[in-house]
Amino acid sequence: MIIGSLRRRAVAASALVLTGALALSACGDNGDDTEGSGGSGAANTSADAELSAMVPDAIKSDGKIVVGVDASYPPNESVDPASQKIVGWDIQLFDAVAAKLGLKTEYNNAGFDTIIPGVQSGKYEIGVSSFTDNKEREKVVDFVTYYTAGTAWAALTGNPKGVDPADACGKSIGVQQGTVQVDDLTAKSKECTDAGKPAIKQVVRKQQTEVNNDLVAGKIDAMAADSPIIGDAVKKTGKLEIIGEAYDTAPYGYALGKNSGQFKDAVLGAVKALIADGTYTKILTENGVESGAITEPKINAAES
Repeated sequence: MIIGSLRRRAVAASALVLTGALALSACGDNGDDTEGSGGSGAANTSADAELSAMVPDAIKSDGKIVVGVDASYPPNESVDPASQKIVGWDIQLFDAVAAKLGLKTEYNNAGFDTIIPGVQSGKYEIGVSSFTDNKEREKVVDFVTYYTAGTAWAALTGNPKGVDPADACGKSIGVQQGTVQVDDLTAKSKECTDAGKPAIKQVVRKQQTEVNNDLVAGKIDAMAADSPIIGDAVKKTGKLEIIGEAYDTAPYGYALGKNSGQFKDAVLGAVKALIADGTYTKILTENGVESGAITEPKINAAES
């Protein structure tokens, strides 16, 4: 069974520091800013005075949290074509976190690999985009964990190209730019060539939705992505199937600057409060991603 979701991006910490200046000009490339109105998760969430008091004045002075997000990753985060608002369970959950802190949200749609540099520079007050909390990223930002899961694969129904995720040598596999799935395929491909087999043909696209479209059109043999993204694509297209089992589980985390002070503790407290009052479980269950729920959110909980 596919478990949870894990948008595992593979940008090295050194690259994040070096590309910070470039990121400032690129952060709005994927769409316009979208201000959150509270969402279904926030609608029934009351502010916690103690947690609100922990939010730095620089953040709460305008009553909102400025958020960096790559809204090309349904069902976690995406743009609703009708309203042009950024939606998804990840958005609903963070809207509730913000409401618990007495704040609204302002989402800025950006390229994924520009978000952490944007958090470092202060352009964004937090990054909410299915980030995997790993040791490399913890060198440049702090994380508050809120979910866990792994990588999954999909092929056209019937798996006509006979793709085996454990032995995809010579196959064309689609992945999104900057993800850990890119690293995963690179490692798997090296195993192929070391064994005298053909390399895996990586087809890397800027957005996950482009990868999905490539597979449906038969331009690639299979794709690898976070498990809820795979599950969502299978459900919505009606033309794909999951192949193999999910693997490499790890936590998602909200990305905050190293200089955020008590803000990370406030966010951690908000997640804990939402778990305690049932809002967290309700949001995940309504969106069919409850299998990745956690019970103990933490600050910087990466194991690797």
